[in-house]
Amino acid sequence: MQNASEREKIGKQASYVAIFGNIFLTIFNIIVGIFSGSTALVAEGFHTLSDVLTSVIAFIGFKIGMKPADEEHQYGHGRAEPIVGLIIVVFLVIVAYEIIYGAYAKIVLGEAVVPPSLIAAIMAAVGIGINYIMSNYLTQSGEKISSPALIADGKHQRVDIFSCITVLIGVVGSQFGIPILDTIVSVFIALIIINTAFRLARDNINTLMGKIPSKEVIEDIKKAALLSECVKGVHDVKINNMGPYASAELHIELNKDLKLEKSHKIAHEVERNIINNVESVRMVSVHTCPIEVVCKQNLEKNN
Repeated sequence: MQNASEREKIGKQASYVAIFGNIFLTIFNIIVGIFSGSTALVAEGFHTLSDVLTSVIAFIGFKIGMKPADEEHQYGHGRAEPIVGLIIVVFLVIVAYEIIYGAYAKIVLGEAVVPPSLIAAIMAAVGIGINYIMSNYLTQSGEKISSPALIADGKHQRVDIFSCITVLIGVVGSQFGIPILDTIVSVFIALIIINTAFRLARDNINTLMGKIPSKEVIEDIKKAALLSECVKGVHDVKINNMGPYASAELHIELNKDLKLEKSHKIAHEVERNIINNVESVRMVSVHTCPIEVVCKQNLEKNN
């Protein structure tokens, strides 16, 4: 199970990779685009500049989500991350709109289509590789530490792969005398972006609504609670999903003849077992229920 410092270390590393990687791509896309005369690559450079902003927003959301609970936020600040995920969704929708409007201007309004040059294709190929590495790294890091903000940023980074592919296709199309090809392909890419935005919005809204991370978590909680020999059963398990972590409430069944002090100690033991064995659960509230426990020796005597 990761502690807070390990989680913060992984989150910071992923955020720094995203921020500095996008700064590198922004500078080189704009420089290469200007010298190659590729307006498409210059536009991609300014698009990547917006990625720097979304990566910074994701990092801010991650930092807020790491803040411990206080008097006003008694369950912590974890929901800051899915909120940031929804902000990134807005950026994705804006990008999709810009692509669709650009295609509309070229196809319907007859705006001039300037085919990218060969050097632009080389930079686009480099961009595909870098964005692929960053996207996978961000998404995997986000999943590893259950960070909706980093996962959303990773999915947003994946959009840049498609943008670079558009530039590359545009160059290939220009070599065959069909410079409009990159515009047509960009429409399909915009649809992919919209689909990504929809899925991200759905996932982050579900998190804000408290949807459980997975059904397996409930079974893991029950197994962890039953590690205590005094616990005879578990029921009414409820999970409140915060995004990077969750809180849990459950009822445990104990011998009705146990003293209050003993029941209290068992409840705390169950809480520790769950927090130590179920990675996504950080807070636990246990309610004890008295039940009639029939001693096996008494049954044998009666028989």
